[in-house]
Amino acid sequence: MRVPDERAGQRLDNFLLGQLKGAPRSLVYKLVRSGQVRVNGGRAKAERKLEAGDEVRIPPVRIESPQDGDRSPPKGLLSALESAIVFEDARLLAINKPSGIASHGGSGISFGVIETLRALRPRDSLELVHRLDRDTSGLMVVAKKRSALTELQRLLREDHGSGIEKRYLALLVGRMPDGTMSVDAPLHVGLRQGGERHVQVSPAGKPSMSHFRVLERRGGQSYCEVRIETGRTHQIRVHARHIGHPVAGDDKYGDADANRRLREQAGLKRLFLHASTLEFALEGGKVPYLLNAPLAPELIEVLDRLR
Repeated sequence: MRVPDERAGQRLDNFLLGQLKGAPRSLVYKLVRSGQVRVNGGRAKAERKLEAGDEVRIPPVRIESPQDGDRSPPKGLLSALESAIVFEDARLLAINKPSGIASHGGSGISFGVIETLRALRPRDSLELVHRLDRDTSGLMVVAKKRSALTELQRLLREDHGSGIEKRYLALLVGRMPDGTMSVDAPLHVGLRQGGERHVQVSPAGKPSMSHFRVLERRGGQSYCEVRIETGRTHQIRVHARHIGHPVAGDDKYGDADANRRLREQAGLKRLFLHASTLEFALEGGKVPYLLNAPLAPELIEVLDRLR
């Protein structure tokens, strides 16, 4: 299969998911890892960026039909994401993702945001622009047009530029100093036994920059706005831990004792991290976007209890 011009720059895994409609993401990665998918006659990694004219060999694959099993997202998930849409136009769609929903399926997860949105909008060609951690709530943008996807991905690669401004709301454990604290600490992604990703500050890591600004104090904790210049895996969570004020409710990088106290005192049962604002411009800067997602109700309740 020849890669058409409009698919130039697309990752191999996303290209395959578009060609193998209904195929589980786990199957696509298995085909790539085992070398059954070939690009220009050679093996390729899932993250490889394709070029127009590349020849992609895809082996015969049997996709389960609806009679083979229920391949539709649960009605509750469909309803939750339909009501989570906060903005839509001809180029893109934005949702206020609830905590607990993965960006995409895989690793035992049948349906994530993108699979569910595709089920809701079967006539649209939807592609994830970026990802959010499963436990993080807030803004996620999905492209409806290939041109919007490529431009947004280019803006995201402008790590220390003004491509896309990303702001989060977070409750950090303890009393942060007043004002803004900037954290410039490289992050390295490692794998623990079992394939779990674990990120740490390391000179061998990629440059990473976060800015934490205290908005108010709540019950001895610090409610902050966080602006990130880079979009590394688990960036805010690891940087917060690095400065001694981990994100409340973080069971991976956080303070277990503080998490237990906040659960008992304020009912915090999840990671207190929310992607609140995205600001960017498309069409070469001619079409500005300012997208906002209100703080999740369960996090507002936690703040109220911490007064």
